Amino acid sequence: MSLLRLLSFLLLFAAAGAEARGFLDWGREDVPAISVDRLPPEARETLALIHQGGPFPYRRDGIRFQNREGRLPDAAPAYYREYTVPTPGSRDRGARRIVSGGNPPSVFYYSGDHYRSFRRIQE
Repeated sequence: MSLLRLLSFLLLFAAAGAEARGFLDWGREDVPAISVDRLPPEARETLALIHQGGPFPYRRDGIRFQNREGRLPDAAPAYYREYTVPTPGSRDRGARRIVSGGNPPSVFYYSGDHYRSFRRIQE
């Protein structure tokens, strides 16, 4: 392999690695947004309950969300709390959640797929 060809290969490999890192780090600081009116009705109801301080229908509502996957911006350990968004027809809590940040909560995120992805809620 010629030196020029080797150098081209290495540059291509480095560029692909940077793109992959960008994808894997898909925006911990830049979470895509969703407006409240685009949320499912059950998510809007859960958000209203969070704003009024409950009562919440699920005993695990309000527990600490640890952000283990790092999909939300880094924060102090007790910063995030999670709440169930009921899924019609589901026999359990389902996969939908709202995660709040702050005390009192000042930022909210919606996940429709059990934390695989998030959208920052714009109120």
